[in-house]
Amino acid sequence: MVTAYDGPEVMKYQDMPDPKPGADDVLVEVAGIGINPEDMLERNGVVKGWQLHFPAIIGLDVSGTVAATGDGVTDLKVGDRVCAWSYHTYAELVADKAALFAKVPETMNLVEAAAIPLVGVTGSQLISVASGLQSGQTVLVSGAAGAVGRCAVYMAKALGARVIAGVQRSQLAEADSIGAHETIALDDPAAFAAIPQVDVVANIVRGKTATDLLAKVKDGGTFASVTGEPDGVKDYPEVRVVSFVSKQDRAVVAFIADAVSAGKMTIPIDHREELKNAGIAQAAFTKGGIGKVLLVP
Repeated sequence: MVTAYDGPEVMKYQDMPDPKPGADDVLVEVAGIGINPEDMLERNGVVKGWQLHFPAIIGLDVSGTVAATGDGVTDLKVGDRVCAWSYHTYAELVADKAALFAKVPETMNLVEAAAIPLVGVTGSQLISVASGLQSGQTVLVSGAAGAVGRCAVYMAKALGARVIAGVQRSQLAEADSIGAHETIALDDPAAFAAIPQVDVVANIVRGKTATDLLAKVKDGGTFASVTGEPDGVKDYPEVRVVSFVSKQDRAVVAFIADAVSAGKMTIPIDHREELKNAGIAQAAFTKGGIGKVLLVP
């Protein structure tokens, strides 16, 4: 849990009262917890409109087994394997609305299912909700080697689009596992210059690269971004720019979980760390790299 706003050192491991499921809730015995950038923003106190009351339990991704159900829950039962984009997930038990929890396929590792919810929803909705992408169009997904980018690539292919994966040169070895039709190194000037104009850019990067990608969108096309509006938008009045924030959606979590379970897409797992070492795991996560970091109670 978080004891004050600051760095990883404020993460402490201690007992808290067990949560109780209310009406329409499930109580989940946690198997895995996914670390996301939002966890550090919340810990640092920079999430707008969100104030922690210390000691506070943070976290968004969770997987586990239903341990109890509240009144009104009919579609989940004790013993079901589930995962969700929830809240207060850095814990051994999580209670939240049953409608948020998707069932985890029996063939999927339950701990690794915690890698899916937030990135799965964010990447999928960037395409299906924000971009307006249509079958037969071409989309460039920037940051495609990351978990959000991979989910965006998968959703775009599912919609019948041609997908270009934009990655770093150091990530080209990951190209096959991303699943795009073509992969381009965005930090290779010659390769970047050769990128044709596309119908949609689904953007997951920041800074100059995001700004430069505005020029790769056709007039009348869309630049949809989960990192906010880039600089230079005023120079491209014919491009529709969408600054997108994803929303919880159990159906999308299930969609991505099924795809991962069936081997249709991959969300790399970097390593697991015990929940009591959450601060250490967060520090490792912020160093970057390819692969989700998971906490295990």
